[in-house]
Amino acid sequence: MQELSDGSLERRRTLLTRAADAGIDHAFFADHVCFHGGTGMDGLIQAALAAALEPRLRVVVGVYLLALRHPVPVARQIASLCEAAPGRLVLGVGVGGEDRHEIEVCGVDPATRGRRTDACLKVLRPLLRGDTVDCDNEFFRFEAARIRPTPSPPVPIWIGGRSPAALRRAARFGDGWLGVWCSAKRFGQAVDEIASLASQSSRDPVARQHGLQLWVGLDSDRDRARERLAQAMGRLYRLPFEPFERYSPCGSADRIADFLAAYAEAGCRAFNVMAVASGPEAAVDGVAEIRERLLERAG
Repeated sequence: MQELSDGSLERRRTLLTRAADAGIDHAFFADHVCFHGGTGMDGLIQAALAAALEPRLRVVVGVYLLALRHPVPVARQIASLCEAAPGRLVLGVGVGGEDRHEIEVCGVDPATRGRRTDACLKVLRPLLRGDTVDCDNEFFRFEAARIRPTPSPPVPIWIGGRSPAALRRAARFGDGWLGVWCSAKRFGQAVDEIASLASQSSRDPVARQHGLQLWVGLDSDRDRARERLAQAMGRLYRLPFEPFERYSPCGSADRIADFLAAYAEAGCRAFNVMAVASGPEAAVDGVAEIRERLLERAG
């Protein structure tokens, strides 16, 4: 859950400890450089801090704007984080898109961000394996790049997005797909599409784990939960809540677990939950309760 990235160091430690004590298995962190006028957080730095503060939690970056970075220093950052927290990082990668200006101020043409992401992923995996990598494409040119020591175990890469290009990217480069703003039916269809596309590629088979990223409003009063969630999402995205409402459940933990159960049946194995509640403690406790209800439904 993203709620664990706010506040002072001690405040974060307290919330992360509360999450781990409650049985939550991972925290996720968004990544924005300059979102809608300056909002932002570095996903890898946030993940590294959380991993240091609470060793019982995995950390998921959802999603990292890889097209805004050079893949060699990114590989080094990942390897460094994994030295301190082996087996605890999952790297979600996406192209962004809600704020084109964020892409432009980093010196990247927004029209190229999909191709740049593919170019980065093509070299990031061999770099993280410890291979010596040469690269010469429209975006990067380097020779004999090598990153040691390599992460062990390897870092799973989940590809985020809902476009056909994102599904192709997940099949080609991903260990999983991270869905967003989609119905449970569409989630299942996307899982099948990725499996079909992957079978046509020459990549070695991988045991993919697919996930879903979503906002939820937590409160016993559904109208109050909806109002809080609409305000929070409106402040961040600067868009009306209504287009997102069908994918953003509100109400009690039981009600939200009922909503998510359909995604679990469609093949979702991880939920990145951005919970909006009366406060951070209530958000943590609510997410833990949702998790328990889902586990009960799964037997």
